Amino acid sequence: MKKTVIAILLAVVALLAFRSLVMTIYTIEGAALEPLFESGDRILVNRWSYGLRTGSIEGLFGYGRIGSQMPSRGDIIAFDDPSGSGEGVFLGRVTSLPGDTVTTRQGTYLVPGEVTCANQNYYMVDMGKDGLMPVTIPETCIIGRVILIVYNHDDKYPVMSGYAPKRWCLLP
Repeated sequence: MKKTVIAILLAVVALLAFRSLVMTIYTIEGAALEPLFESGDRILVNRWSYGLRTGSIEGLFGYGRIGSQMPSRGDIIAFDDPSGSGEGVFLGRVTSLPGDTVTTRQGTYLVPGEVTCANQNYYMVDMGKDGLMPVTIPETCIIGRVILIVYNHDDKYPVMSGYAPKRWCLLP
């Protein structure tokens, strides 16, 4: 009996370590990635695909990745809710890479390149017709080499409505 309890406890500890360090399971909610994934599907996400994540963006230790690599066009990535509300993890397909022009129904987001201003490196984002003005994003906000440009498919909400500036730029 004692060996059975020890075996069960070791299995539970191994399962928890596996889910927190190697892979985790998410349930799809919504239709954004149909027909590939339908609402209710369960997926297994590899936590090491783009390097081991260390620290957190707003935590005690700095955010970074060990052995990081850049996602490729077409990859499906999991990332934290950009609004910082803690609502969960979002899934999205990488449709553009640095230097590409991202077009939406409401306007064009263009990352034309690096702009130097007051000894700071900034990247300018042209908001297009629907934006208030061009926005500069400090290089310190861009973690690694991937930038998440958030836009709404729904015309009822402003483009950056509810998104905290520190969370616009995330790695998957």
